[in-house]
Amino acid sequence: MLSPTRGLIGPNTRNSWQADAEGVRLARPARPPHLVTTEALPRTVTFDLAATALIVVDMQNDFCHPDGWLASIGVDITPARAPIPVLADLLPRLRAARVPVIWLNWGNRPDRANLPPGVLHVYDPDGRGVGIGAPLASGAGRVLERGSPSAAVVDELKPADEDLHIAKYRMSGFQDTELDSVLRNLRVDTLLFTGVNADQCVLATLMDAANLGYDVLLVEDATATTSPPFCMDATLYNVRQCFGFTLTADTLSRELETAAGEPC
Repeated sequence: MLSPTRGLIGPNTRNSWQADAEGVRLARPARPPHLVTTEALPRTVTFDLAATALIVVDMQNDFCHPDGWLASIGVDITPARAPIPVLADLLPRLRAARVPVIWLNWGNRPDRANLPPGVLHVYDPDGRGVGIGAPLASGAGRVLERGSPSAAVVDELKPADEDLHIAKYRMSGFQDTELDSVLRNLRVDTLLFTGVNADQCVLATLMDAANLGYDVLLVEDATATTSPPFCMDATLYNVRQCFGFTLTADTLSRELETAAGEPC
């Protein structure tokens, strides 16, 4: 039998072995379920907060700040900023429920060595404009480059010390990144998706998550796009029809308040 004073071996307290001089206990720590039931579309869902993580996609200056890349090329970023107050209210509630928060942002290598032409073309169609890695005229940094102020999370959304940060290099946050490994080490089954753009990076990541076997829920009012309105309509339809569920932050917040007063 292992002694009462055991060392922990693992990336976090959710996924760890216990060890001492006599042996190793491979059984992971027990996590009592923390169930929450909420209205959603196409139907009501019940999921386990103890096995859930929140993914915040691309709420960074290049997409959401007046001095960022999108605004610099003439895009109206008003829709991209709409999730900011919703997330500012929702994030503390989820952290209080011990739901991990993952910031999934574009954060490319300065040398762009892992980016194929197809990705670079999206941001610089004629090869002579202000694409990935180019300096912004505003002086706010280099477009979507890791470590640049332009690629940082917007000031209105302050990441907590315990939050996790993952850089991505494609529309999907699962391609060429450690996102799947991080989620599996957190031992989560359910993913809440928020951020921008709903029809592009959010949807691409959500689809890959569903294809990998995660349960996926899109938080509608914490997600937005600068694309035409029909793109958001199509995104919501496809999530509900093919991949998972949609719900609102307001509904989820009410259920979190209720769940907080119940024994886990």
